[in-house]
Amino acid sequence: MLGTRDPYLILQVHSSAVPEVVEAAYRALALLHHPDRSTDPRAAAVMADLNWAYQTLRDPGSRAAYDRARVPIAIERAAPSLMERMRTSAAAERDPDGPSATVVDFGRYAGMTLGQLARSDPAYLEWLRRHTSGLRFRQQIDEVLGSASAHE
Repeated sequence: MLGTRDPYLILQVHSSAVPEVVEAAYRALALLHHPDRSTDPRAAAVMADLNWAYQTLRDPGSRAAYDRARVPIAIERAAPSLMERMRTSAAAERDPDGPSATVVDFGRYAGMTLGQLARSDPAYLEWLRRHTSGLRFRQQIDEVLGSASAHE
């Protein structure tokens, strides 16, 4: 360990984990790292860390004391992914009556409109048009792909 020990990192759980999750993590890791089962020469030290971490987190009083002593670290929020940006911009771009406003409600592009798909992954729209799962969208896909090719 690097000078300080964090029971949450040792048990590989989030700091808001419920006691059942903490216990399950401890049991799973103890099965992997117990010196009687593991051939790793560091198994005894790892098991000692696991025991300390579980002892710290299983008791609500010691867990609360540990949590109060922790120093919070500010973390920058990651930039939204391309999918998140496209989904949130969908409402602003939608023509409620146009075929490009049709929302796909399944698969990896669930929540995106056909218009967004035409811009980001036209090959998927071509595939969807041929596939049975896209039968209900075929007319709208034809219109969107036709208008997309007209703009190029």
